[in-house]
Amino acid sequence: MAKTEGAFERDASYITDRILDDPSADWPVEPGRYRLVAAAACPWANRTTIVRRLLGLEDAISLGFAGPTHDWRSWQFDLDEGHLDPVLQIERLRDAYLERDPEYPKGITVPAVVDVPSGKVATNDFPQITIDFSTQWTAHHRVGAPELYPDHLRDEIDEVAEGIYHDVNNGVYRTGFSSSQLAYEEAYTILFRRLDELEERLTTRRYLVGNQITEVDVRLFTTLVRFDAVYHGHFKCNRNKISEMPALWGYLRDLFQTPGFGDTVHFDQVKEHYYHVHTTINPTQVVPVGPDLRGLLTAHGRQELGGRPFGDGTPPAPPKPEEDFGIVPDGMTVPDLTTLDRPL
Repeated sequence: MAKTEGAFERDASYITDRILDDPSADWPVEPGRYRLVAAAACPWANRTTIVRRLLGLEDAISLGFAGPTHDWRSWQFDLDEGHLDPVLQIERLRDAYLERDPEYPKGITVPAVVDVPSGKVATNDFPQITIDFSTQWTAHHRVGAPELYPDHLRDEIDEVAEGIYHDVNNGVYRTGFSSSQLAYEEAYTILFRRLDELEERLTTRRYLVGNQITEVDVRLFTTLVRFDAVYHGHFKCNRNKISEMPALWGYLRDLFQTPGFGDTVHFDQVKEHYYHVHTTINPTQVVPVGPDLRGLLTAHGRQELGGRPFGDGTPPAPPKPEEDFGIVPDGMTVPDLTTLDRPL
């Protein structure tokens, strides 16, 4: 099928190396050896910070945060003292990519897992990183960690995730970065067609697959939580907001109020990134004040549909102080999500 003129195409050329539970692997699982570099602004990176929290890998894999804005050299550690990552001692994530390949020809993306001893990026293959956190790092999961990628549900998880990736996760970008009216309208139609399907699916079930949170819920959440704040206006995904779709809105609130989800989201950095970096869309770089996001903390009633967020497991501990991203716009207070008066 011919590509529509002006259609956005994502560069999906990633470093596909894997960190494996095999001592003979090029990159073997080894606690303390690797550093996950993320950015609170990025939905693809947000997946990894959520899964790391849910599985309790904080002590096995350290976490570095790039700031929300960047120039042509991409992500920089301007949130850290001296603008240096305290572990890697580099100013920009680009330095770790160039340490691996001095002529690295692809995009400098987050998330990236960096081998601390060599200073080289081991992988930036974001769909595989979270799967491997679930399947290769099991010896280092916390007691009570949920099964996010259980064997008996993997085929269904993969199938649902594939549609969500193409039509929603990447669909908002295909809509927002279209450079022709036809390409925009095609992407817009596909996006909302899939959201309507998900609305119907989630009307009668609490989670996308099975009776507990799985990998695919994490993948949908990071787009939904940014939708009203960014994609609705900035990317012209404006048929309606998620807050105007009852099942998806309830589902989003349910996940946001689940430990490990809402406490990894930093809305100020999310908005600063999109509205400041995408100058072709927003040349003034003015960051909007709204929307009012306090509704994310209202009752959702989704527990009536059954299911348990962590299955037979338990909620993760609160985030470490240095990793606490429960920072939200004025007037919205994030409670201790582990003590909400609702069944977990």
